Amino acid sequence: MRYLIVIFCLTALSGYAAGSEMSLSGVPHSINAVQGKVSVRPEDLPEAVKATMAGNMYADWKITSAYLVTRDDNSQYYEINIKKEAETAVVNLDKYGKKID
Repeated sequence: MRYLIVIFCLTALSGYAAGSEMSLSGVPHSINAVQGKVSVRPEDLPEAVKATMAGNMYADWKITSAYLVTRDDNSQYYEINIKKEAETAVVNLDKYGKKID
């Protein structure tokens, strides 16, 4: 949770910096807050997401990486990369552990 707070603060500061619209070289530009992925440690995933991943459907799979993805409309979901032997897959879950497309 602390990690998300830090990301929020950095995002807010980058938005504040965008107001100046001048770089150090004096060339005007604008800074856009980038929507995207933030890496999340598997142990820091919400309990509902961890419970889904521990369920029968994914019991034999190992989480290799996880990301909190923010869409352009500010909705969020977790992108979880998993592996079982040589097979890999990506599972997208909301904060309640429900699968999304």
